Amino acid sequence: MKELKECVVVDAVRTPIGKSGRAQMKKVGGAFRECSAQDMLATVLRSIVDRTKEKYPNFDPKEIEDLQVGCLSQFGEQGGNIARIAILLAGLPDEIAGATVNRYCNAGLQAINTVANAIRVGDGDICLAAGVESMTHYAMGSDLNITRQVKKYPMIMSPGWANEPLRSIVPQGVSAELINDRYGFTREELDKFGVWSHQKATKAMRNEEEYYNRVVPVTFEKRHTDENMHQIKDESGKQIVEEVTVTKDQTIREVYLDDPEKGWEMISSLKPVFRPPEKGGKVTAGNSSQIVDGAAATLLMSREKADELGIKPMARILSTAVAGGDPIIMLLAPIPAMRKALDRADLTIDDMDVIEPNEAFASPCLAFAKDFGYEFDDPRVNPTGGAIAIGHPIGASGVVYFNEMVHYMKNNKKKYGVQLMCGGFGVGIATVVEAL
Repeated sequence: MKELKECVVVDAVRTPIGKSGRAQMKKVGGAFRECSAQDMLATVLRSIVDRTKEKYPNFDPKEIEDLQVGCLSQFGEQGGNIARIAILLAGLPDEIAGATVNRYCNAGLQAINTVANAIRVGDGDICLAAGVESMTHYAMGSDLNITRQVKKYPMIMSPGWANEPLRSIVPQGVSAELINDRYGFTREELDKFGVWSHQKATKAMRNEEEYYNRVVPVTFEKRHTDENMHQIKDESGKQIVEEVTVTKDQTIREVYLDDPEKGWEMISSLKPVFRPPEKGGKVTAGNSSQIVDGAAATLLMSREKADELGIKPMARILSTAVAGGDPIIMLLAPIPAMRKALDRADLTIDDMDVIEPNEAFASPCLAFAKDFGYEFDDPRVNPTGGAIAIGHPIGASGVVYFNEMVHYMKNNKKKYGVQLMCGGFGVGIATVVEAL
């Protein structure tokens, strides 16, 4: 039997994150409203391959075995196996295969773990992992809504699911409120966590040298329309089109760092979304992840191949794990996943220099801290900010925040890090890495 290989991280990039803005809405602020998911994904794939080739001339992209891409809503421009389509659009070699993965919010990290474990068992020496989601073009749950067209399919989250023996599935925001009920978290604790996320993200974004090493620009054509979505044409009758380049996250609220008093007034004035305040509602837009668009990619190799090419890797993957949990409270499945991943790496939470939980909502992040015995504001937690500040492009988030973690570890000489993600209907995932 072959010995397991070491899987190392060679490079990691992401797009800027843009606010979601529906194409049919009159008032739209989304930076990527006119950009397709395919273009965002092709951009990060092309960028990571080109810059690796530039730095290491012996690297041959034809040797890339596979690309796995996390994506939640796999239809329209995100359908048809967007992984393979993006390879072709990026001008990458035909020899690279491609598959698209859906494990809800876990999808991006699952893509990383899938190719990492393939490399570890010898199924290829070089692979790409990526994630993409245009929540402007495909709102969360769009794929489930299509099932309404199938008459006998039990639509999840519909009233019919309340009938026994099926269980009624609730929106994730309700799950976040249930976590508050279980742990007794206060509105102030949740809001403080939200403010803290923006403060860390602001500081990280202002460190431009490191920021622009991991965030790559996206250029696309923007078609001009008026407030009623009608084409704006030039004198010859053609719609006006301009080339646009997005270079920076659109989501981070710098006021929380620059004017904390004003920031606190803003966040504390927001109304609960999923339960009225008189019934104990605490989950607001300020302590929840932002609905956004974005993509990210990671290049992984066997340690043997990296050494052969003279590549100094950023980190190595030590262990991975998944777990299922209660589909109603649903956001706590990362707890058993992280326990398994830490145990498989023969490490504990005390060994971790970075703890990277996905900030779908503040409440599960506070629950992870309670269960693992660290403080809510432990400086190891999401040191460059998380999804409350930067955003949660569902299928891409696992790769976005994996990349944030490994870059931070490399830049700050940290040794061990763990990433954990909660996902729809009670799935969790975790990955432990060691910086090199």
